[in-house]
Amino acid sequence: MKLNNKQIAIVGGGPGGLTLARLLQQKGVNVKVYERDYNKEARIQGAPLDMHDESGLAAIRQAGLLAVFKKNFRPGADKKLIVNQNAAIFYSDHDAKQEENFGSAHFRPEIDRGPLRNMLLESLHPETVVWDSHFLQMEPQNDGWQLYFKNGSSAYADIVIAADGANSKIRPYLTDIKAFYSGITMLEVNVTDAEKAAPHIHSMLDGGKIMAFGNSKCLLMGMKGNGDLTFYASYKTDENNPTVTIPDNSDTDQLLQWFQTEYPQWGTIWYELFKNATIPAIPRPIYCMPLDQTWKSRSNLTLLGDAAHVMPPFAGEGANMAMLDALELSEHLTSDQYDTIQEAITAYEVNMRQRAAKAARESLENGERMHSEKALETMLAFFSEH
Repeated sequence: MKLNNKQIAIVGGGPGGLTLARLLQQKGVNVKVYERDYNKEARIQGAPLDMHDESGLAAIRQAGLLAVFKKNFRPGADKKLIVNQNAAIFYSDHDAKQEENFGSAHFRPEIDRGPLRNMLLESLHPETVVWDSHFLQMEPQNDGWQLYFKNGSSAYADIVIAADGANSKIRPYLTDIKAFYSGITMLEVNVTDAEKAAPHIHSMLDGGKIMAFGNSKCLLMGMKGNGDLTFYASYKTDENNPTVTIPDNSDTDQLLQWFQTEYPQWGTIWYELFKNATIPAIPRPIYCMPLDQTWKSRSNLTLLGDAAHVMPPFAGEGANMAMLDALELSEHLTSDQYDTIQEAITAYEVNMRQRAAKAARESLENGERMHSEKALETMLAFFSEH
């Protein structure tokens, strides 16, 4: 195997990076994951993820973790309501949704980010993840790279794989192509103990998700397994200054006032979300890599996930694409089909870019639909067809 006696460094311990580490270790490859978090408890995990059969779940199956996944996913968390700005229900699949339907292409089981991360971490060899490794820079050494971290440590790797997200510090070593602003910003807000803090919305959710549309804006929300609620106020804002309408996110009164101003004619039922938010809220301008991006492949460096192809979240493809990247990259790197590592990486990157461009186009188009004047009618038609 071409990776015999090679040291692989994966920078970033998200779903994509950890999945790749697991898949490579199954083939006997020497791999380390360098993660900036101080430890596995350091980060507040965001909204749940829905796993797609042909991508995220395909990687989980190949990693031998489907049985573990079934013990950790949240049955019923994929059920949804579509409502208008006054929370009037226009679509519900609560009565029809099967809690478990593995093997169906249309079943998208939800799992909280924390349990998914823990599941992947526990599948790795001890000390695979090197915590508190905030990547600063790297420089060529021999045929590989010497990596340097904020804590003063350094490490050598024959091959570096960037899994460090949308703001990847490794991507510029391979390409200077940058993402463009999509025109949409999402304000991420958490509500702790939603049953008490937002009882009306908690009751409507019933463990599932709500998509609310009105006046070319959205509220998108779902429950977490610990009883907290994460929601996103999603709206179009200035193309040249995506932060222009972001509120004072450290004061719940200001958050509510912002909502009342920016979401006119939306009902008072939503106020409890903002009044009882756990601050600070997190503004997330939504970016996307150019659909026609390309670069010259290297023999000792490649990318996966958002580092390679950040895209809007409006098709639920982000984590799934990252995990499919991990699956395909592991297969290319360990295949006898290619004479050299560079040939394997080139083949992976060509296919990955084509696949990601298709998903990104769908995400951009969905974003336009969800923030149009007729968003409610459009989304009702979409889900009724499916």
